[in-house]
This record gives sequence, C-alpha cells and structure tokens, in this order.
Amino acid sequence: MHRKEDAIGPALLSGLSLNTILPRGLNTDQLGTFCGEIPRQDTMLEVATQKARLGMRAAALPLGVASEGSFGPHPRIPFLAAGEEIMVFVDDDAGLVVRECFVTTATNFDYLAVAPDETLDPFLVRVGFPEHGLLVRPNDDSLDGVFAKGITDLECLQWAVGAAARLSADGRARIETDMRAHLNPTRMKSLATLAETLARRLVSLCPACGAPGFGRSDAGPTGLCCEDCGIATAMATAEIHGCSACTHREERPRADGLKAAPAWRCPACNP
Repeated sequence: MHRKEDAIGPALLSGLSLNTILPRGLNTDQLGTFCGEIPRQDTMLEVATQKARLGMRAAALPLGVASEGSFGPHPRIPFLAAGEEIMVFVDDDAGLVVRECFVTTATNFDYLAVAPDETLDPFLVRVGFPEHGLLVRPNDDSLDGVFAKGITDLECLQWAVGAAARLSADGRARIETDMRAHLNPTRMKSLATLAETLARRLVSLCPACGAPGFGRSDAGPTGLCCEDCGIATAMATAEIHGCSACTHREERPRADGLKAAPAWRCPACNP
C-alpha cells in the first residue's frame, strides 16, 4: 500500500536474485495504522509476519517479505526522536521466519500544536515538507481520528489546520509527520538499508544445519566496562548469533567493535 517495494526490492534482487511481486489490492491497514484509526493489536514482529503471509496467500507464493515500524522517543536518549524498524522474510517451504531490526535517529518524526494564525515555517523546514507528507488532527485528546493525512501542499495544509482547529476545544490543530513510507523519503532510506542487511543475513548459513539466515539474535552478557573509570555498564560485551531453523547459538564480538563503553553510558560517570 505504501510503495515499500521501491526500497526493499532492489536489495533482494541484487543480493538474492529474488523478484519482488506486489499483490494488488491487499489492505494491510487491517493490522493497524500509523494514524491510529486502527490500533495495532500485536507485536511488531507478529504484525510484520502477518503482513508477509497475507501477501503470500494473495500471490500464491511460498516466500514473503514485509516490514513494520514504530516512532517516538529514543529508548535510551528520550530527548531524541527515533524510528524502530523490523523486517521479516518468511519461507514456508523451509519453515523459516528470518528477521532483522534496528533503531535509528535518522527520522523526521515530529509534531506541532498550532493555532491557525501562527507561523509554520520553522517546523516545515525541520520536517522536510513538502517532500515529506504531513497529517493534521484536532489538538484535543477527547477527539479521535485524523482530520487529513498525506498532505504535501501548503494551501491544503493551511486549510486543514484551520478546519481542525475549529473542531478542537483549545482552538489549535496538531500537525504530525506522516510516517507512511510512500510519504516519507527518510523512512524509505532506512527501509532500503534494512533490506540490504536482511539480504546479507539470508546468504549467511547456519554452521550447524546449513539453513539460511544465521545472524544476531540477541544481545550478549552485559558488563562492558566504561572507557574512563572501568566500572561495568549495562552494555553488552558481545552478541549472540543464532539460527532460525535449529537451536544453534554462538557468542561473537560486538559488530560495532566496541571494547569499552562510552562514558555517557556509565552509571558512575553519568549518573
């Protein structure tokens, strides 16, 4: 529905020689929407897997790929906005569900409560409008739903702000970034990067059983020592890599190469 094939398809073609087939008329909004009209009932992994299988049934194919995203404050740095993306590759012939995920601060996720006569320019520059779409709703928690979404035109935005503000008890409208992929080039770049990571993982075979998709499955034991004071932190000292088909697990060095934790992650140096 949101042209994610533009971001995911090239990585699967170049990395795995797989052509991406888009099932026409498939409504994945039934599993939840960013705008909140339909709440997401399950975890991101479960919803992404459900999306993939909906497409597989519609296309009558045993392989499927899908993604799911979530946006809000960074889990470790709350004053930064962050996006969490998960992507799954489902192979029902082999009985595999292979996933990759990441958290990124490369997002324009933002919002603004504004009266119709207030300037929007700083906010619009910050979020990359009109290349990035916006949505507008009344700034009143008692009112559900979105007044307008997919806005990429200034005149339409101004009209929507005025109309939504008239519906709100405080006379203000809430403008939010539209995080659907086809209206958010920044998110599209993140999805392309994640698709490349997933493609690389799928050509990594399990040392024990030979199944594709061997890779990072969990953080390793905590206790990475601070670079300044040497106290153990909550950061992992290693990574756990595992197989989606068997129980084989291996502890491997951190992918980022860190041998010590930065001082800002230390409970003593940065309490």
